[in-house]
Amino acid sequence: MPIFFFSVRHGEDACVSNDGAEFPDHHAAWKEMTGVCGDMIADVSRKLPENTEWQMELLDESRRPIFRIRLVAETLQDPD
Repeated sequence: MPIFFFSVRHGEDACVSNDGAEFPDHHAAWKEMTGVCGDMIADVSRKLPENTEWQMELLDESRRPIFRIRLVAETLQDPD
């Protein structure tokens, strides 16, 4: 069974899991990733500063990204 790794990045800070997770295929790995991300995103969004990005990636056995979910906080206008 293929092994996948999770990576979370906030600005310049990144954390990649050392323990891989086995999933039968990419679809199952995507489903798990969206569930984990959903559990985390409420807390992350409450603390997200303006003009920053948070992202979670699912990496394959070679630690290459195959899926990415991004949360971007952007200031679109001057607050005047």
